[in-house]
Amino acid sequence: MEIIGFEKLSLVDFDTHTACTLFTAGCNFRCPFCHNGDLVIKPTEFQRVTDDDIFGYLNKRKGLIDAVVITGGEPTLQKDLPEFAKRIKDIGFAVKLDTNGTNPEMLKRLVKEKLIDYVAMDVKSSKEGYQKAIGLKGFPSKVAESVEYLKTNAIDYEFRITLVDELITLSDIQQMADWLKNSKIIVLQRFVERDGCIKKGLNEVAKEKAEEYAKVFEKANIKVKLRNYD
Repeated sequence: MEIIGFEKLSLVDFDTHTACTLFTAGCNFRCPFCHNGDLVIKPTEFQRVTDDDIFGYLNKRKGLIDAVVITGGEPTLQKDLPEFAKRIKDIGFAVKLDTNGTNPEMLKRLVKEKLIDYVAMDVKSSKEGYQKAIGLKGFPSKVAESVEYLKTNAIDYEFRITLVDELITLSDIQQMADWLKNSKIIVLQRFVERDGCIKKGLNEVAKEKAEEYAKVFEKANIKVKLRNYD
């Protein structure tokens, strides 16, 4: 596993869990609002975190933390992710996976083999608006496959939508409500510009507008949560 970031304690990355967070190298998207731009664009400039570092820490923290979050970049690009997740599970930790949904085959394997406990899948925009949101041309059909798979409730999950004012419109939200109908939960996540963002100068969606977006999903009988809008 190409792990190039290691946050040893997080109280916000996995609801109800005390976790550590591992950041994998590289991504197949170029989302302008990505907070971890350097991990995506310049992964070779980071020093790799060794398995000894990770598992040495985990073995010492049994009973103090209870979960590991694997995020990125895009973790499902890592071919040895199943074996790595199994090692974590064998120690006794819950595993949360953050993914962009472009590798449904890997996602299904992880779920089938009970190697993960929770999935947070980022849904970037409506299908029509995807290319603007990911910095690439077209809509990746594998994303739709992952959405439909998670909607079967094979595992506990959430769909996350980061609200960037320049990239998400009411029309996008209305289309997404139709696309994501029958989902368990949608998390509307406040965008906060940081130094690591791929593109500078993007803006958050105001809370009032986020609440209007939430009502669109609620009308489609989807549970909605606003995150970081306190």
